[in-house]
Amino acid sequence: MKVLRGTVFGGIFYFLLGWLVYGIIFMDYFTAHINQCANNADGSMIWWAIIASNLAAALLLTLILGWSNTVTVTGGLIKGAIFGGLVTAFIDLSFWSMTNMYDSLVTVAAETILSAVVFALVGMVIVLTRGKK
Repeated sequence: MKVLRGTVFGGIFYFLLGWLVYGIIFMDYFTAHINQCANNADGSMIWWAIIASNLAAALLLTLILGWSNTVTVTGGLIKGAIFGGLVTAFIDLSFWSMTNMYDSLVTVAAETILSAVVFALVGMVIVLTRGKK
C-alpha cells in the first residue's frame, strides 16, 4: 500500500510540478535551446503516455526511497535530487552525444539541475505521503 500511495501522490505531484516548471516557467528557455523537430506537429501530447511516464518515474523513486529506508523529508529531498540529476544527466548526455537535440552543454546542465530540483520535491512528497513504518 505504501508503494501505491507513494507512486500515485508522487506521480500526480510530478505531473503538476513538471507542467509548472517545464510547461510554464522555463518553456521559452527550453523551446529556444532544444531542437523542436521531434515534437508533435500540432503540439499535442499523448496523455496516457505522459501519465504512465510520470507514474513510472514516481514508482521507481518510491521503490528507491523504500529500499533505502528513507523516512525523513531531508532524506527524500536529497535522494530525490540525486535520482533526478543522475537520470537526467545520463539521458541528456546520451542525446548530446548522438543527436542535435540540444544547442549546448549549458542547456544539458540547466535541465539536469532543474530536474534534480523537481525530483527533490517529488522525493519529499513521496516520503510525506507514503506513510510511516
